[in-house]
Amino acid sequence: MTEVGLPDGRTLEYVTAGPADGVPLVLHHGTPSAAVIFEPWVEEAATHGFRLVMYSRPGYAGSSPRPGRTVADAAGDVAAVLDALGAGRFVTVGWSGGGPHALACARLLPERCGAAAVIAGFGPYGVTGLDFLSGMGTENLEEFGAALEGEAALTTYLNEQGPAFATAQSAELGAALGDLVSGIDRAQLTGEFADYLAESFRAALRSGIEGWRDDDLAFVTGWGFGLGDGRVPVAIWQGGEDRMVPYAHGRWLAEHVAGAEAHLSPEEGHLSLAVGGFEGIVADLARLAG
Repeated sequence: MTEVGLPDGRTLEYVTAGPADGVPLVLHHGTPSAAVIFEPWVEEAATHGFRLVMYSRPGYAGSSPRPGRTVADAAGDVAAVLDALGAGRFVTVGWSGGGPHALACARLLPERCGAAAVIAGFGPYGVTGLDFLSGMGTENLEEFGAALEGEAALTTYLNEQGPAFATAQSAELGAALGDLVSGIDRAQLTGEFADYLAESFRAALRSGIEGWRDDDLAFVTGWGFGLGDGRVPVAIWQGGEDRMVPYAHGRWLAEHVAGAEAHLSPEEGHLSLAVGGFEGIVADLARLAG
């Protein structure tokens, strides 16, 4: 793990894996999560000449909090990490809560970002044609209900829920995620992936719930950028068996992100798409980036 200092006094932690001369593939983690490497993703990225780069968003793990941050702010943080690596051009993938942040990079860093992919990522709150909460599992309905009440209500809620994730072991993930996992996703909670997911939850919350809180608040307020600039190619990947980020989010993004290519799979879930589909997603990203 490496840290980069920023002009505003914050630090960000980041990690890289794969070929040192590979084009950086910046992977934006989910919510809550942190910069923890899943080796199969490293290998699949390397197959297409990419070097995996992950950073913990502000407030997660060892990265300084940035209260009031917007989704758009991710672009500046990614640029700082890339500058620290001496890297110019990159591609990016955002899974789940990372999806909007990958879109921010595509829209706000068009001279550097070659292509972006969104895997089961949120759409904006309060837009015409998307019922943000419809189809979510019980836990997300409660969480985003608290987020819409405001910071105080969300902080109280996450402080109650946080300990189950801060100490999670792989065998406990099914119970911790509850109604958020469909049948196909529950089947993914085994072996190496379950170990990775539990480690990522523990790392994310070792400094508290600030990163999780600020992610949620950023999702339900203005993102800070528009979706109409199609200079960077974007692929939208979404499964119909997703109870964390329902199918309607992917469908809305596919219709409203300028020039987006849609890969909508009714039979896939939130986890299954990322576990079993990552290599194909990266192969497609390489195609988009030319």
